[in-house]
Amino acid sequence: MIRQARVKDSRTVAHLLAQLGYPGTESIIEAQIARLLALPDEELMVYEDEGGVAGCISLHYMPQLAHPGDTAIISYLVVDSALRSKGIGQLLEEYACEAATKRNCGYIQVHCHASRAGAHRFYTRQGYMESPKYFSKKLG
Repeated sequence: MIRQARVKDSRTVAHLLAQLGYPGTESIIEAQIARLLALPDEELMVYEDEGGVAGCISLHYMPQLAHPGDTAIISYLVVDSALRSKGIGQLLEEYACEAATKRNCGYIQVHCHASRAGAHRFYTRQGYMESPKYFSKKLG
């Protein structure tokens, strides 16, 4: 089942983020989840089964100047390493596409680090195409 994340999911979400390569979020995760849940252009969803939260997806809606509709951006999609290749990631990605379509988005994008070859294969199977380079600058 896919549902909106709750602040009480913080510990599990932090564990999932650590598996994705973002360790040490435990001290900020509750505040970050509460912040995301309060913003109208953000969604943080989890996949829950009888064993608890098995995956999560963070989805952002960004207005566009040159295109009608918004662009949906998947910033985090992670499934617990013990439960991968069981279709959970596909269900979360399909949820994101449906949610973006309901908001009249023209595009959905995902930012995925160059080192994540397995994730690249997943997104290609889901119909994503590689786009021009994405540049990032750390502030502060």
